[in-house]
Amino acid sequence: MNLQQAYSAETFRQDAHKLVDTLADYLHAAQSQQFETVIPYRLPEDNLRFWQEDLQQGIGDSTALFEEIICQSNHLHHPHYMGHQVSPPLPIAALAGLLTGMLNNGMAVYEMGLVSNPLERILSDLLAEKIGFTSQSSGLLTSGGTLANLTALLSARAAKAPTDVWEDGTAGRLAVMVSEEAHYCIDRAARIMGMGSEGIIKIPTNARFQMRTELLEVHYQRAKEAGLTVIAVIGSACSTSTGSYDDLISIGDFCQQHNLWFHVDGAHGGAVVFSEKYKSLVKGIELADSVVIDWHKMLMTPALATALIFKNGEDSFQTFHQKAQYLWANQGSHEWFNSGKRTFECTKLMMSVKIYSILKTCGEGIFAENVNTLHDLAKAFVEILNVNSAFELAIEPQSNIVCFRYVGEGSSSENYNTLNATIRQRLLEEGKFYIVQTTLREKLYLRVSLMNPLTTVRDLRALLEEVEKIAKEMG
Repeated sequence: MNLQQAYSAETFRQDAHKLVDTLADYLHAAQSQQFETVIPYRLPEDNLRFWQEDLQQGIGDSTALFEEIICQSNHLHHPHYMGHQVSPPLPIAALAGLLTGMLNNGMAVYEMGLVSNPLERILSDLLAEKIGFTSQSSGLLTSGGTLANLTALLSARAAKAPTDVWEDGTAGRLAVMVSEEAHYCIDRAARIMGMGSEGIIKIPTNARFQMRTELLEVHYQRAKEAGLTVIAVIGSACSTSTGSYDDLISIGDFCQQHNLWFHVDGAHGGAVVFSEKYKSLVKGIELADSVVIDWHKMLMTPALATALIFKNGEDSFQTFHQKAQYLWANQGSHEWFNSGKRTFECTKLMMSVKIYSILKTCGEGIFAENVNTLHDLAKAFVEILNVNSAFELAIEPQSNIVCFRYVGEGSSSENYNTLNATIRQRLLEEGKFYIVQTTLREKLYLRVSLMNPLTTVRDLRALLEEVEKIAKEMG
């Protein structure tokens, strides 16, 4: 195929119609559980060999290729997908992805992001309102929570470090305080910023895996005595392993007392700001200086699309100061519509279009409906677990993340860690359900993230039946 053919509008029309039909068939098959497996698991080397052989077969038909990719991928729209915290995206948002992939407009500068920059502003203002910020707030979108959290901590450094690190380099030992259950990306961000191990002060958690905020003062004073300058405290809303929410009010009060930056990593659980029923879980989030929320988790958007919202919009412009004459004439001016001044990314994807397509065609209420559905489903799952003596909960969950393990009928002799790890591996290889695992204080638990609103109580009962069946087969 030559360039003229590859760019042909008619070829695209034919391929696109076939792809939409294929994806609609996939969606129906996944939702109606016609697929035998949720995850077609194979060993890494086997999968690599499969695609190497596919490439060696030469040029082929796009429809066959797309069908094979669907077949070999995880099926997030299947009700038995209960694995990682990735949303089964709404079909309208996936269609928006096709649209933006074709248009391919970057958005570092306004003239390249004529649509996506205004939409990003609208979505940021919406989230700021839900968080409880004022009209002085401002926000932006980034490619994922890891990048968003790093950007927030760089802003914290610009605001709270004793010197201008961006211009003068590091002069002193900086530190942040965070729960020991916080997402690993916080640790990674601090290390990228040169804080090292000593600069990541991990606060112990209570029995519910929430930060023990009463210990903040002790650890803060120890840090000062060790010559560290603490610039920020990060609250988890919620933690990745257990879905536990930190006490944001206490953290906010502590930060105000010591003039520290208060950042909330709400990548997963921050979505509850849309829910009247569950938004009390993030009470105090309005005290934060910056908040991260993933649209691609409980807000049904294709990955990656993460919001970073600043209480004071001016703070978002203090992080990056370098000149780029070919992009804009005045680096110092604070224009919301030139997003490259506030983010790592220059040729950023038109991710705002995917989110706005949901808001425009389905209405804001669908976000609350999804959050409520997933949280309610977790509560129903807990009720089932609590009446089955063969299972043990790690904690009573606050979110749509449930950690449990198989312990048998009153038995206490098994090595539960090995037993549950083996059960999880069997589930993975069989592919009927997809769940993950986590280790909490040296105990291994099966971990379910209820991300699909079409999952039912019947599906959850079927999962437990499969776990018990595997355990009994193991003897």
